[in-house]
Amino acid sequence: MTQSPQQEKIWLTQAAHDKLVAELEDLKGPVRQEVIERISAARDEGDLKENGGYHAAREEQGRIEGRIRQLEDMLRRAEVGETPPDDGVVEPGMKVTYKFVGDDDDEAETFLLGAREIEPEGLTVYSPQSPLGAAINGAKRGDTVSYEAPNGKTLEVVVLDAEPYTG
Repeated sequence: MTQSPQQEKIWLTQAAHDKLVAELEDLKGPVRQEVIERISAARDEGDLKENGGYHAAREEQGRIEGRIRQLEDMLRRAEVGETPPDDGVVEPGMKVTYKFVGDDDDEAETFLLGAREIEPEGLTVYSPQSPLGAAINGAKRGDTVSYEAPNGKTLEVVVLDAEPYTG
């Protein structure tokens, strides 16, 4: 039996975990309170049907509450990991460089195998459950792996490098 996406563990660095905890505290505290005050002030203005400020504040409240639920779920499923060993084996927490096989014009690409919610600036993140992430997880430098892309096409990639992500 496979786990549903809601139950799967997600790998986070301690720094990423701390950043998400801080965002959650901020959203639950001052940000949420400020939106509640805007809703209350707009409600006091009277007719809600034509009150753009009220509707905008309610929409923002919905976005904030959704993000709070998402952060709480991520933190509940988080597995705060040590930086993986620098042994060239692809696993969550590794920065992976790969290239498509047979495409000489294609440049090497680098991504972080981990939780997409913590996407660091300038670095794409693939989850270990994504087609590429699942296929490449456990591979070593120099290994060639194939996987089925979402469009149904089978693709082959060669792992050029795998090093611990330290950001």
